[in-house]
Amino acid sequence: MSDSGNSGGDLAIRVAGLTNRFGTKVIHENLDFEVRRGEVMGLVGGSGMGKSVLMRTIVGLNRKAAGRIEVLGRDVDRLSDAERERLQGRWGVLFQDGALFSSLTVLQNVQVPLRAHQRLSPRLLRELAEVKIALSGLPPDAAHKRPSELSGGMRKRAGLARALALDPELLFLDEPTAGLDPIGAAEFDRLIGDLQRALGLTVVMVTHDLDSLYAVCDRISVLIDKRVRVGTIAELERDPHPWIQEYFLGARGRAAAAARNRETSSGAADPSTADPTAAPTRNGQEV
Repeated sequence: MSDSGNSGGDLAIRVAGLTNRFGTKVIHENLDFEVRRGEVMGLVGGSGMGKSVLMRTIVGLNRKAAGRIEVLGRDVDRLSDAERERLQGRWGVLFQDGALFSSLTVLQNVQVPLRAHQRLSPRLLRELAEVKIALSGLPPDAAHKRPSELSGGMRKRAGLARALALDPELLFLDEPTAGLDPIGAAEFDRLIGDLQRALGLTVVMVTHDLDSLYAVCDRISVLIDKRVRVGTIAELERDPHPWIQEYFLGARGRAAAAARNRETSSGAADPSTADPTAAPTRNGQEV
């Protein structure tokens, strides 16, 4: 179900013939993976299937054994160090639990990529970081707190603010709702959807959360048998592979679909009108 007919200009990511292995264990073998510009691509698969490994390989944190990777039209293996650094400034990454520097405040964490890639005055550094913190839905006073003083959901938002620091075209999210309660996870899904539409982002989201897939993903890539099967949820529901059938049509999949249908039929507010800078609320109170 992958779309091999897309022209290169329509693609944010093109992976061809990728092989990843650790010792004698092969994780991916001759894997092809494409992400269109402007879409939200979910990346799912069973434990050990290499979801995070694929993401880390694309952003250069894992050395591939074979294959070709193009990101935003550039072959990453043919770039000079300076060109690779510039390309890295065009994407942002949210790792699990935010992966923040524990000794720095949220404001200082968000300033890290700004300092690395741009020459800015201290005042502009602070102002830009504050804008990204507001975009992530954190209250202003969170800027001066360290990660240990934040809840799990707030750490994820702080990590998201840092990922947005350089105004990226491409955003990678590694299990963004893992560890959040259902309300917090739903709020984070809405935030991602709002930001994607407002900023025109291309998003690759590694997740096991079926609710997130239904809420924000345009297409889904299923890592299975060391390769990828791609489609919309409706298309994947027709895939005969047993794992895919159980994942999307099992009890949890049916529950996620039912919840999404209830939300749609209840006349919920149009998400395109939501304010991505608004702080999250619960029972009318800011959280």
